[in-house]
Amino acid sequence: MNVKILDKRISEKELREIAKEFYGDMVKGVVDIENEILAMGGEYHMDANNVLIENGSKQRDIWGFNWYFDRSEQNRIEYISLINIRPAQGNRTMEVQDLSLRDKMKEVILKYIS
Repeated sequence: MNVKILDKRISEKELREIAKEFYGDMVKGVVDIENEILAMGGEYHMDANNVLIENGSKQRDIWGFNWYFDRSEQNRIEYISLINIRPAQGNRTMEVQDLSLRDKMKEVILKYIS
C-alpha cells in the first residue's frame, strides 16, 4: 500500500502516482492539524490515519478528506470520511461540520498540494 506522509510540497504528478493504486481521479488523505502534516493514499482513510498515528500524531488532531484532481478549485477538497465521526469532539457526521476546522484543514492541505 502506497501511503505517503507529506511534510513538504508534492507535485500533482507524484500525487497522481499515489492515487493510481486505488481510485485514479481521487486520492484519500488525512491531515494532522496540530503537526501540520498530511498522509495521502490507501484504500481507506484509516490506512493513512494509522500511518500518522504510528508516526506520533494524536487521533484527536487527525481529520479525513478526499482530493479530486479534476474538480474546480473550490470543490477539489471533500471533507468526508468515516474517521470524522466524533461526537465527543462535536462532529456527529462523516462530513466535517465546523467551518473553522475546515479552514484549518484546507490551510494545511494547500501547504503541500496545489
